[in-house]
Amino acid sequence: MTAAEINTTLKGFLDAKGRLTAFPAKRKKKLYALAYLAAFVEPEKRYTERQINELLCLHTVFRDPATLRRELYDNHFLNREANGSAYWLENPDPEA
Repeated sequence: MTAAEINTTLKGFLDAKGRLTAFPAKRKKKLYALAYLAAFVEPEKRYTERQINELLCLHTVFRDPATLRRELYDNHFLNREANGSAYWLENPDPEA
């Protein structure tokens, strides 16, 4: 999935500042939303839970970082330590 495909699919879910305004219910759009958010995570950087939450809140207007963080992990966009002390990008290649 390319950045252009993501932006086209999420057109109705992004505000003028590029923030996600809602988390889509349909699986395909949900995956595109997760890919969109994962693109803001720096490859090879480890984040604390707080840092991931702040990053997600910066790019959304509905402020539910716990759900987004869990979805990113469950859908293999992010990986984490077993105790949740660190998060990182699971696959830094968004085309994969």
